[in-house]
Amino acid sequence: MGKADFCIMDILLAAATKLEIQPTLQLLQKEGFIINGHTIDILITGVGMVSTTYNSTTKLIGKKYGFIIQAGIAGTFSNDLLLGETVLVKQDAFGDIGMEEKGNFTTVFDAGFASKDEFPFTDGWLVNSNKLLTTSLLKKVSAITVNKVSDSLLQRQQAIQYFEPQAESMEGAAFHYVCLQQKLHFIQLRSISNAVGDRDKSRWRIKDAIDNLNTELEKLLLQL
Repeated sequence: MGKADFCIMDILLAAATKLEIQPTLQLLQKEGFIINGHTIDILITGVGMVSTTYNSTTKLIGKKYGFIIQAGIAGTFSNDLLLGETVLVKQDAFGDIGMEEKGNFTTVFDAGFASKDEFPFTDGWLVNSNKLLTTSLLKKVSAITVNKVSDSLLQRQQAIQYFEPQAESMEGAAFHYVCLQQKLHFIQLRSISNAVGDRDKSRWRIKDAIDNLNTELEKLLLQL
């Protein structure tokens, strides 16, 4: 997606918390929430899938947006992603909706309660086909979304075994689900703040993640 793809449009910038996009908010306030002629609306969804789904749906029913951006920090499963690095999420999945028996996790798809390929799912994933995923120089990752972040080694092993994800958040799949259902252009932008399972916050890089996230977010807004 680039300038040639759209005329002037309304853009929605969504984040779970104001903290994650505070530097960009300061820029937008100076610019009157207009960038390159585009009007930028802000949605702070709250943390988690339920609040993200409800608040995103309510906002999108009330107004038609040409482009939607979800921005936030995330954990990583991968040694290939550096703390502080910003990535684009090419596909997301609900990482803990299912059944757990004797240490084994089964998704609702494998349990036969839903089809992996029933819209908006593709093989169990919520896939984004936006052009930015082919033109951006940022790494493109697979992510899962969970209701509970944890230091559980079992939860981490289950996620890796079933999904082979590179990143984890508490909102991404809900955002993908709503945007795909509404057939909207969207992107999920994440910066890596910590390794999944590591609850020692002295090793986290939240400030670096937020700084880099907003640098890339501002670049993206200026390119639209």
